[in-house]
Amino acid sequence: MPPAPPHVEVKAVILLALMVALVVLFLAYVMYARGVFEPTQSLVLIADDSEGVIPGMDMTFAGFAIGRVRQVDLAPDGKARIAVDVPKKDARWLRVSSVFTLERGLVGDTHIKAYSGDLEAAPMPAGATRTVLRGDTAAEIPRLVASARALLENLEAITRADSALSSTLANVQTATERLSGKYGLLGGALGGDAEAKKLMLTLDRVNGLLAHADQRVFGKNGVMDDTQAAVVQLRVVLGDASATLKQVDAVLVEAQAVGKNARVATDDLGALRTEVDASLHKVTRLVDELNRKWPFAKKTELKLP
Repeated sequence: MPPAPPHVEVKAVILLALMVALVVLFLAYVMYARGVFEPTQSLVLIADDSEGVIPGMDMTFAGFAIGRVRQVDLAPDGKARIAVDVPKKDARWLRVSSVFTLERGLVGDTHIKAYSGDLEAAPMPAGATRTVLRGDTAAEIPRLVASARALLENLEAITRADSALSSTLANVQTATERLSGKYGLLGGALGGDAEAKKLMLTLDRVNGLLAHADQRVFGKNGVMDDTQAAVVQLRVVLGDASATLKQVDAVLVEAQAVGKNARVATDDLGALRTEVDASLHKVTRLVDELNRKWPFAKKTELKLP
C-alpha cells in the first residue's frame, strides 16, 4: 500500500470545520433575511377558529409581508389566539384604526391581511389585541346556492303563463294595438275605435249646437239685439217713471204745507197717479217682453208702491 499523505487527519478536520461554518453562515443569512434578528413588536389577533393558520405564515399589508405568525393557541374563552411579530420598521403601517382579516379561499392557503385606511391615525401600540374579520369563501357557498335557488324560483314564477307579468304584457299589447288604431291615443283611452267614434260624433253635435246657439243669441236679430233694444226702452220708461215720482214728491210736499189747498192737491194727485200707473204698466209690459225673449232670465216680480 502506498503511504498516506501527510497530515490527512488535520486536513479532514479543517474541511469538516469549513463545511460546518458554511452551513452556519447560510442559516444565519437565511435567518437574517427572514428578519429573525430584527427588533419586533407583538400583535395579538383573536379569531373564531384558526383553521389554516400555522406558525411562520406571513401577515401582509398591500401585498407585502409585514409580520409573521409566531404562535397559535386557544384562549380561555374558546377563541383562537394568534400571536404575530411585526418588525419595528414595518410597524408604521399599522394604526389604531387598522382592520385585520382572515381570508380562506375556496382553493389555496389562508391569508392574514391588514388594512389601514387612515395612515394619519395614531400608531398601534405594542402588544395590542384586535379581532379578526372572517372571509371564508367556502362558508358562503351554501348561502349563494340558496340565493340562486330562490332567484330561479322567482324567475319561474314571473315567467309563468298565469303570472302577473304575463297579464301585464298582454294588457300592454292590447293598449298598443288600440293606440295604433284610427283614433290613436283617444281610442286607447276609451277602450276602442268604436267608443272614440261615438265621442267624436257627440263632440260634432255639441259644436253644432253651440254654433246655432251663438247665432241665435249673438247673431243679427238675435236674443242679444232684442235684449239691447228692450233695455233701451226700459231705460226710457224708467226715466219717465222717475220724473213722475219726483212730481209726486213735490205735490206731496206742497199738500202737506198748504192744507187749505187740499182739494186742488188731491185733484193733482189723481192725475199724477194716473200717469204713474201708466208708466208702471209700460215697465210691466217691457219686463214681460224681456222674459219672453231672454231664455235664461229668472221669474221677476214687480211690486207696486
